This record gives sequence, structure tokens and C-alpha cells, in this order.
Amino acid sequence: MSRYLTNVIIATDDERIADEARAFKAQVRMTRPDHPSGTDRVAEVASADTADYVVNIQGDEPLIDPNAIDATILSLLGTPDVFMGTLKKKIESEREFTNPNVVKVVTDHLGNAIYFSRSPIPYVRDDEERAKTTHFKHIGLYIYQREFLLGYSDLQVGILERAERLEQLRALENGYKIRVVETEYDSLGVDTPEDLEKVSKLFSFVGPKG
Repeated sequence: MSRYLTNVIIATDDERIADEARAFKAQVRMTRPDHPSGTDRVAEVASADTADYVVNIQGDEPLIDPNAIDATILSLLGTPDVFMGTLKKKIESEREFTNPNVVKVVTDHLGNAIYFSRSPIPYVRDDEERAKTTHFKHIGLYIYQREFLLGYSDLQVGILERAERLEQLRALENGYKIRVVETEYDSLGVDTPEDLEKVSKLFSFVGPKG
């Protein structure tokens, strides 16, 4: 349903996932089982493709909005010095802000990422600033310039990526910009069994028309 995607490929190292995808006639590429992150897996698939840009739609975001995909794609067009893009959404609840499974992001005035963390950031020291401060969560969708993506696996894995277990920090630690676009799309990522139950209930309400 995205306006700007020209091809969709499911990349996996698990035959069970591949069999399910082939059942609805999806394109599937089997990858090596030793990739440390989804970006490394996508890079393997991109090495056999010629697209200028590659979008990583993660499997734990089954309800991703096509408009959010398009917004992320557009953020990189015409910006040759920005090699990677992603999304953020305003945090509406204290529960999300303190949940380590909800990754937080802070950006500069140009919309480039300063840092991603599982911790609540930014910390607001003064009470009078609290009402003025907006917090954002990261939505797990990425777009890359292909040439950057092909070299991603060769970048040094730094202490921040290892500590937070967040693959996007590899780009920041190696000096690359990540453009972050604000969206109204509210992710419902599947990170826990409870998340899976919520998403399964939503899908149970979706049936054939007519």
C-alpha cells in the first residue's frame, strides 16, 4: 500500500517464517543465521539488489502505516549527506516513557538523531520545564542509502550499541547522521507475549469484506 516502495522482500533465516511467507506468495530471501541485527540481515539482501534506497520494515511491527513508510522514504530524498532515516512519535503516557521496551529518541534542530535509549530521555531537571518538554519514542522503521547499508556490517560495534542493544547506535557512534521524521502513527510493536496477544486480538477483528 506504500506509494514509493517498488518491491517487498521478506528476509529470514528461519524456514518456518519462509514457509508462512511463501504460503501467501511473498518473495523470500534466506539469509545467514549469524547476523547480530536486522540491519545486518537487510544488508545481505541489498547486496544482491540494485535499488538506490532500501527500507527495513521490521517483522515486529505488523501494523505499520504505509503513510509512515512513505514519509520515511521522502526524508532521505535530496539529502545526500544523510544516509539513514527513521520515525518518532510523541509519547503520551508515563508508562511508555519508563518502559525499557519502548525506545526513546532525542533529535537536534534539523531533525537528526542525537541519541536513542531504552532509558527515559531527556531527563527534566526543573519542574517548570517539565510541561514544556516533549518526549518521543522511536518507531522501528529504517531507510538507508544502499551504499551506506552495504558497508554497515563493517562499521565498528561500539560500547553504546552493546549496552543498549540498539543497532541504530552503530551509525551514530561511527559519525553518520540519522534523519528522524515525526509521525502520528502509533506503533504497536510486538516485543513481549503480552504485545502479541494485543495484536492477535486486533487481527481477529479483520475479516474478508462482502
